[in-house]
Amino acid sequence: MIPGPQNSITDISGLKVGNAQDDTLKSGVTVVTGDAPFTAAVSVLGGAPGTRETDLLAPDKSVAAVDALVLSGGSAYGLDACSGVVEGLRAAGRGYRVGEAVIPLVPGAIIFDLLSGGDKDWVSSPYPALGRAAYEAATTSTPIGTVGAGTGAMTAMMKGGLGTASLVLDSGITVAALVAVNPMGSVTTPGEKHFWAAPYEIESEFGGLGPDPNTGLGRSLASRKLTAMLERANTTIAIVATDAALDKAQCQRVAIAAHDGIARACVPAHSPGDGDLVFSVATGAKQMSAASELGVIGHAAALCLTRAIARGVHAAVPAPNDLLPTWGCLNAKT
Repeated sequence: MIPGPQNSITDISGLKVGNAQDDTLKSGVTVVTGDAPFTAAVSVLGGAPGTRETDLLAPDKSVAAVDALVLSGGSAYGLDACSGVVEGLRAAGRGYRVGEAVIPLVPGAIIFDLLSGGDKDWVSSPYPALGRAAYEAATTSTPIGTVGAGTGAMTAMMKGGLGTASLVLDSGITVAALVAVNPMGSVTTPGEKHFWAAPYEIESEFGGLGPDPNTGLGRSLASRKLTAMLERANTTIAIVATDAALDKAQCQRVAIAAHDGIARACVPAHSPGDGDLVFSVATGAKQMSAASELGVIGHAAALCLTRAIARGVHAAVPAPNDLLPTWGCLNAKT
């Protein structure tokens, strides 16, 4: 397995990513859409999720494909970003057709960033407009760090961010992940230098410092974030994707497997105060060589998600009124 050309979810042909953010608000939206509707599923393992239209992704539900997926800041307000994406898709004539009606299908999930230090004193919710702007900005490149849904994200000890990573399997199938990193837990070991994800790093993609040489790790739950705000102000939400031809049940298995990626990169993970969620997407461009390849795809999705989490935090940049430092600021050479 090697990373794709961009080490990004847009290494999967036909997928596009759009971002929009308001730096004064310290929040934003990320949209994944495609040249055509795609198969999707979801797995939620966190105790405090915020979602829209996720029930229709269950394998027993009749919807076969969706038009876009949304990751947004804003807690419950951010779910309105999906409405903006629906507007954009409808204007483009895209959606599920029932007679003359066009109904864009856009599931979404949110992180809590209402206490991120930004100005949240709005009269009308900014999230529908941010969702529409993110959809209209969709392209085949994926910036990372303090952008889109990662704009106001925070981990236990430092700023979070938006991350992505990809792998190309020996069979030629591509697997990738996109994630907004806002967990209750830490993404680095004590000292804020070494990433928990370090054993899975490829070509120094998040600093190349390697694993922490200390042992007995994981017992300290120190958190600048918890001191600054509330226990439930968390969530890591992600989209893993592949160009393999998968049905909804197979997509769901990949989403479940990909949660291992969160657990490897965030300590602790899947807590009662997190809303950890993984969407899984399959564009169907390539056939699996054998049924057993589904397990490899799930494993690769977890690897990509682990790396994407660290990459998003590593790429975060400082901004006015930040409540927490960035990894770069904490580890700046003197």
